[in-house]
Amino acid sequence: MKVFHFTEQAYPEAWENHPGSLRVILPNSKCDPKIAAERFHRYYDEWQLADALGFDIMVNEHHSTATCLSSTVVVTLSVLARITERARLLVLGYPIGHRPDPLRAAEELATIDVVSRGRLEMGFVKGVPYEIPVANTNPVFLMDRFWEAHDFIIKAMTTHDGPFNWEGEHFHYRHVNIWPRPYQQPHPPVWSTTSSRTNARVLGERGYVMATLGSGYNTRALYDAYREGWASKAAPARRRPTASPISRSSRSRAARTRRADAASWWRDTRAPRRSSRRNSATRRASCRRWTMRSSCAARPRRAASPRTGASSIWRPRACRS
Repeated sequence: MKVFHFTEQAYPEAWENHPGSLRVILPNSKCDPKIAAERFHRYYDEWQLADALGFDIMVNEHHSTATCLSSTVVVTLSVLARITERARLLVLGYPIGHRPDPLRAAEELATIDVVSRGRLEMGFVKGVPYEIPVANTNPVFLMDRFWEAHDFIIKAMTTHDGPFNWEGEHFHYRHVNIWPRPYQQPHPPVWSTTSSRTNARVLGERGYVMATLGSGYNTRALYDAYREGWASKAAPARRRPTASPISRSSRSRAARTRRADAASWWRDTRAPRRSSRRNSATRRASCRRWTMRSSCAARPRRAASPRTGASSIWRPRACRS
């Protein structure tokens, strides 16, 4: 098992006085550069301690927010590549769907891998929705940009016989020949996050590490799809899947499975179908009618009498004659 130390590199000094949101619209007048400097040094000290204690390190990137000071994760990775000695350096994530220049991204990541002597792990993500205005991108084509950027970065890292050109839908390069090439061959390990079963299967087919966050009852379906993809394409190349469920649940696998099965059964067979156009009074009436039908159809159950303690047949009030 690998354990990664992670921090969002928050700036909590701005949390008490804000115009309603800590993301995107928070003016940078709330940020004191001197305090931010102390915060950065503290986080680097924590990472050095984690490295000394035997933990690996995970970092991420967000923009225009007081919840995460890491708006340029390549700077963080560059510093960590030099001041740490053994920790694996996972960036999860690196929002290539928002990046305007994947060639620059390939050069940065390859250089970090060389400086760290092969300790980089690349976590590619498409980017969060509320940072689309910051990136000045079109959300309609975000996934297309993500996969084209991914394909380009992998090709740039694995092509060693001279320059090539790239004419894609979103990116165009006449001359691609990155120096230096990655320390790890053919390229550093690839991670990605998803909440889609379709993408989970694709990640399994490619043999990448899949991570989930806050997926709840959908977690089992995601990993089933991941294993199907792994079995169909990637299994001959590796011994076992390397899916990594980074989620907020710490309960047992059996308990999660039971909850997922119960939720699926309720959603498919028992839950009332509601139209989003109904008003609240109609929804309540519909729910009462559905509850009455369910109660009438339910099998009678035995319950102890509150007076005598003896078992008796209980029936819903609506079914009593």
